[in-house]
Amino acid sequence: MSTIAVTVDNGVAELVLARPEALNAISTQLATELVSATDELRADPAVRVVLLAADGDRAFCVGADLKERNGMSDEQILAQRVVFRAAFGGVLNLPQPTVAAVHGFALGGGCELALSCDILVADESAILGLPEVSIGLVPGGGGTQLALRRLGPGRAADVVLTGRRIGVEEAASLGLVDRLVPAGSARVAAREIAEQIAKNSPVATRAAKRALRHGWGLDYAAAMDVEDAAWRTAATSADRREGIAAFNEKRPPVWPGR
Repeated sequence: MSTIAVTVDNGVAELVLARPEALNAISTQLATELVSATDELRADPAVRVVLLAADGDRAFCVGADLKERNGMSDEQILAQRVVFRAAFGGVLNLPQPTVAAVHGFALGGGCELALSCDILVADESAILGLPEVSIGLVPGGGGTQLALRRLGPGRAADVVLTGRRIGVEEAASLGLVDRLVPAGSARVAAREIAEQIAKNSPVATRAAKRALRHGWGLDYAAAMDVEDAAWRTAATSADRREGIAAFNEKRPPVWPGR
């Protein structure tokens, strides 16, 4: 792959947007490679956590490659849409916990990729936004729905309908950003979080992620059924047996992951 780089170490996969000369704009090629990369990560039992980051100093990702789109017909745009939906869905639907490390511009599809992760870490250089309406589009990588779930209807409308750029301190106060760190340290901080998650049971963290994702928006009783299903998955796993044994034997657990 030439626009995506993937490394796996100690249970953490770093999935890196590697098109810095174009501010990591999402081209058809990058979207296609992102689909392939997330498919591979989803199936890799060695991967416990995925860290989404980007090369270059200026931007995490500035969204869709508008130079590539210039002059595209409606038919071509709709054909590209299929690939883009698969790419955003590939990140959103990873079963492993995901952490985004954001620096510089995270606009449009770049903001949506970051919001697709479970935890969004941004440094003081970050500028976020969903400016699609300013070029005659609607956020199409989950932006409307992810913003709605994070911010609530009024604040989501403010972000989406104005298309404005949002400084990182405001983004943190709104809830777009989960952790704000000093400039230049987003990837290091995100890595620390990822490694902390990777020490825990892979069965339990995946099950907990499902409960968090699937329980949102349900009434309390239905949400508790989602949580109960996650609990039963973990409670009947080899990881639970190893975790309790390791606790009583005062040693680090060696997770079977099943």
